[in-house]
Amino acid sequence: MAKEYVIEAKGLKKSYGSNQVLKGVDLKVERGTMLALLGPNGAGKTTTVRILSTLLSFDGGKVSVEGYDVVKEADKVRSVIGLTGQSAAVDELLTGRENLVMMGRLYRLTKRSAVARAEELLKEFGLEKAADRPAKTYSGGMRRRLDLAVSLIATPPIIFLDEPTTGLDPRSRLAMWAIIKKLMENGTTILLTTQYLEEADQLADNIVVIDGGKVIAEGSAAQLKGKVGKDRLELQFAGEKQFAEAVKALGKDVADKNEKDLSVTTIIKNTSADVRKTLDVLAKQKIEFESMTIHKPTLDDVFLSLTGKQAKKPAEKKKGKK
Repeated sequence: MAKEYVIEAKGLKKSYGSNQVLKGVDLKVERGTMLALLGPNGAGKTTTVRILSTLLSFDGGKVSVEGYDVVKEADKVRSVIGLTGQSAAVDELLTGRENLVMMGRLYRLTKRSAVARAEELLKEFGLEKAADRPAKTYSGGMRRRLDLAVSLIATPPIIFLDEPTTGLDPRSRLAMWAIIKKLMENGTTILLTTQYLEEADQLADNIVVIDGGKVIAEGSAAQLKGKVGKDRLELQFAGEKQFAEAVKALGKDVADKNEKDLSVTTIIKNTSADVRKTLDVLAKQKIEFESMTIHKPTLDDVFLSLTGKQAKKPAEKKKGKK
């Protein structure tokens, strides 16, 4: 059975003057799955989301959401999507409840339906106790949860999440992940942009990596990791003598050696067989090692390999006076 794609972009191009931000981006999102759009700052992630959600015009290509053309049928696109941007777009002077009811009324829900839907979302997002406080008194994590709740007031089948956990502390980030996973379990189609590799690894069914306005890789997390390299076995030795003997004994199987750390690394293609083979060689030569570690490729390795840049790490809150 053919796959059903609810978000499609073909040859998407966008320039600001002489600055070409998107240079022919192609992407597809299958119904009920999540696609993570991964890339460094300035790669074109937010620009892509703004185009897909009808907020920004584009210069070339074709874009459709739920079969609707984002230019010719923009109103229909907006009726089936929800959008959470990089910063919380809520009215800080209104309470959490008032924000939700107001958005419900803007979606033409009856007053009773808007109030009922607001109550559902407040409970689902853990905001019941803060429901009647002004949004300006909310923490960063609470504002992001409220912002996502607002985007879900009309229960859209498609959600765009543009770096939803940027600036959140670890606890709030995990809470957002739990909410996002629940949306996925309920069949929502999600396009997520993020700079956080762990986020893409934990949540996404498929990943598209863009850099310089172009798609440079795509696939599942496992597929992308597999492209970078195989598993590695690292052995560390207590002394220089054992280290030197191990390097000699393993010969061409040595992929890397570190004289400072007295460690030797070999590539693993078949985990159990290759590890056993390496250990048998050392045992035969009566070479003892101090520790053994198996390293698997990570999305950090993928990101660095593809873009030449280190990925952004989630900022941790500094301890100090409040």
